[in-house]
Amino acid sequence: MREDVKGDQIGRVLKIYSKLSEGYVVNKAEEAELYGVNERSIQRDINHIRNFLDEDSERTGIVNTIVYDRLAKGYKLETLYQIRLQNSEVLALCKILLDSRAFTKTEMVEMLDKLITCCVPQVNQKRVKDLIRNEEFHYVEPRHKTKFIELMWDIGQAVSESRYIEVNYYRTKDKKTVHRKLQPVAIMFSEYYFYLTAFIEDEEVRKDFDVLNDSFPTIYRIDRIRSLKVLDERFNIPYSSRFEEGEFRKRIQFMYGGKLQKVKFKYSGTDIDAILDRLPTAQILDEDDGVYTVSAEVFGTGINMWLRSQEPYVEVID
Repeated sequence: MREDVKGDQIGRVLKIYSKLSEGYVVNKAEEAELYGVNERSIQRDINHIRNFLDEDSERTGIVNTIVYDRLAKGYKLETLYQIRLQNSEVLALCKILLDSRAFTKTEMVEMLDKLITCCVPQVNQKRVKDLIRNEEFHYVEPRHKTKFIELMWDIGQAVSESRYIEVNYYRTKDKKTVHRKLQPVAIMFSEYYFYLTAFIEDEEVRKDFDVLNDSFPTIYRIDRIRSLKVLDERFNIPYSSRFEEGEFRKRIQFMYGGKLQKVKFKYSGTDIDAILDRLPTAQILDEDDGVYTVSAEVFGTGINMWLRSQEPYVEVID
């Protein structure tokens, strides 16, 4: 290809790309007439731009493509989706991670560094790191100082594949390590800790529980699991009886298990939204001169702890 022809093609491709980037529709016949070439040349130009966009998505994290608009009778640039988190989103996630206090300091620092390095363009990485630097420096790790991420992944695999697990679990109420065979159904996070929710089949173990109904799972702090064995044996829970952690989450406070119950109370504080956010199942039954009557459906005894923490703004009715 002659140098001048090659130069003309590069200039034409750049101008077509510029037109697409500015939101204009590119008509092949019109472009061919404008540049004095045939439509096949314009089609090759569009294909070159498509290839560039595919390669550029790895750098920008934004997937753009060129699509044909039948109504407009031409090609236009369309953003399909963004595969990379925005700087603001990474900052928000870093802040949430730090506030969770769920991991040892070594783990926390490593995760924050990986998150920023992988998701933030290099030019902005220092700015994001500066915004979390003080909080990262003063980070207080959990007292258990246990690394359990790999253990949690193994549990997650067992949940996904409906496999029984056997655990040795440290129980704080009597400082004993107990052995359990469990049907793991979910991993949840609340108030600094990750939890395993699971069902126990052993009647001898369950006979001392406050709740005997099979529909209520038991709850285990993952950092207190001393050992785990995933068994080849599988369990089956009918679809209609499946455990839904989202619904369970709405109704449990401080991860204290127990039976399903309703609670009614009056709230006289200044921020009813904070109460409704804390208790997702809550409904306002009445409001009288800034005093709200609220009803909520909850699992277990954790609600009692929360209600006591809200005195003198909360009065339990039922």
